[in-house]
Amino acid sequence: MNNITIVGNLTRDPELKFLDNGSSVAKFTLAVSRKLQSGQEEVSFINVVAFGSLGENLHDSLHKGNRAIAIGRLDQRSWTTESGEKKSLFELTAQAVGAELRWHKVDIKEGSSGAAKTAGTPFRANDEEAF
Repeated sequence: MNNITIVGNLTRDPELKFLDNGSSVAKFTLAVSRKLQSGQEEVSFINVVAFGSLGENLHDSLHKGNRAIAIGRLDQRSWTTESGEKKSLFELTAQAVGAELRWHKVDIKEGSSGAAKTAGTPFRANDEEAF
């Protein structure tokens, strides 16, 4: 499987929802910036989704403005609006999310599932759970 790694700042607190089958999903956006040769800064906004305990742990741990690292699979979703307009977006389906430790300190705490959980950020890879 091909994975990508992105580092950026959360643009808002992660939103946690529960699907009809009871599984959980957290959604958030990372603002990823880079400096151009001209000295200007270019910012891209990457949507991230995380399922199961990874999503629940990061919802409890990360907040707007935190600098985070997300590793996962880049997916493209496409749909047609009610007016017939075709839309698409890219989003990262996270397998691991953590704090960027140049900017944050964390306290490792035990999560309710027995998996490692941090006070500032989750630091465990999400196993390929069935949802």
